[in-house]
Parts: sequence; structure tokens; C-alpha cells
Amino acid sequence: MKGVYTILLLIVSNTFMTIAWYGHLRFKDFSFFKNIGLLGTILISWGIAFFEYLLMIPANRIGSKMNGGPFDMWQLKIIQEVISVSVFIVFTLIFFKTDQLRLNHIIGFIFLIAAVFFFFRK
Repeated sequence: MKGVYTILLLIVSNTFMTIAWYGHLRFKDFSFFKNIGLLGTILISWGIAFFEYLLMIPANRIGSKMNGGPFDMWQLKIIQEVISVSVFIVFTLIFFKTDQLRLNHIIGFIFLIAAVFFFFRK
């Protein structure tokens, strides 16, 4: 069950981080944020990223073998990377209609999944 909690926390955590890192690129589309400037954008992104940390830290603590979880450090990292790319793909396809998912992106993601196989291989 700790593995499931870890993965769910990582999904929500990475959603906040993706919004913090890339969501500001759409600020120009909202009148409130249109003239906010770089410093304001950074502060808003930090505020969003704060919630990422509130979820990422518990996810890693719950999931880590050092705390009784099912994953070693290597496995935690590769899980986080796959989730991060997965969240990014969904986010980009929904909020950035100008960017398309192409074959080379899919092939790259397949290689990332292959990395998961090797990270979990005994």
C-alpha cells in the first residue's frame, strides 16, 4: 500500500511542479497575470511549487526502503521521472495545443519505460 500512496503523491506533486514550471507560459492569456512581470511570475511559481514540496517529501519518505517503504533510491528516482514526463505530456497536450506529441517523443518515452525495467531488475 505504501507503493500506491507514494505513486499517487508523486503524481499530484508533479502536477503542481509542472504547473509551476510551465503554467506561467500561459499567463498572458489571463488578464490578471498579463502584466505581472518576471519577478511576479517567479513568486507565483514558487507559491505553486511549495505545494509540490508538501507532497514530494512525504512521497519519498513513505516510498523509501530506509523508512520501511518498497522502493530503493534508484527506483524512487526513476518512478518520479516517468511520472514527471507522463504529467508533462498530459499537461502539454491539454494546455499547449501548439505543441504536438510526435513519434520521437513516444520513442523517447518508451526508452524511459525501458529504464524502469532495468532499474527494477534484480
